[in-house]
Amino acid sequence: MHRRQISTIAHTDHPVAAPLRDDSVRALLDRALPSGDARLLDLGCGSGTWLMRAHAARPGLRADGVDSDSDAIAAAERAADEAGFGDRIAFHAQDAAEFGSPHRYDLVLSIGAAHAFGGLLPTLTAAGSHLAPGGTVLLGDCFWERAPGPETLDAGFAVDDYDDLATTVDRVVAAGWVPLHGHVSTLQEWDDYEWSWTGSLSRWALDNPDHPDHGEALDAASGHRDAWLHGYRGTLGFVTLLLRRAPRP
Repeated sequence: MHRRQISTIAHTDHPVAAPLRDDSVRALLDRALPSGDARLLDLGCGSGTWLMRAHAARPGLRADGVDSDSDAIAAAERAADEAGFGDRIAFHAQDAAEFGSPHRYDLVLSIGAAHAFGGLLPTLTAAGSHLAPGGTVLLGDCFWERAPGPETLDAGFAVDDYDDLATTVDRVVAAGWVPLHGHVSTLQEWDDYEWSWTGSLSRWALDNPDHPDHGEALDAASGHRDAWLHGYRGTLGFVTLLLRRAPRP
């Protein structure tokens, strides 16, 4: 069973695809998009959930979404058409790191997609290359809530995968960005996300007992649940930062 297929099923009931509750997403978008006629880019948009939620409250918004998962992009296009946003959101099935556009954007999103760029700072560099003057970046990535112990490392992480929150923000500032706002996902948000991830995948497997991927889906859900509960729960954090470039001296 392909990892992308597992992810698609696992995010059925949590399409934001990050440990953020709906009210947190709404509050972040309200801060990031005070104007209803901005131009928005989502690098690593998945099924387009952030873009469509932004559009629902801002009908004048124009947007592009980029993701290397062609199936997710196809699903995003269908959802946007069904919601009546199809003429205002353009989706692109390609590597987000290689995306080029004639437009410059008032807001560039990249939530939980730093792996596509090779890390936090390369993601900021890529996002910044698409910004209009005075534009902002909304960036979501993981950090260590506390130093990872053996259980977390056994779950597949390395100590140098992330920094603590203060060091993460310090690196962003040193790279020439000014934080305008930040949201640190709560343990409840993480728990909601992980229960949804493992539960959606388990439900799919139980509802499709004759599917050839039935057993693999159950194993993936079980392995993920064990890694979370016995490994990184309470250790791995997630921060979403609203950023603007610092003025050049």
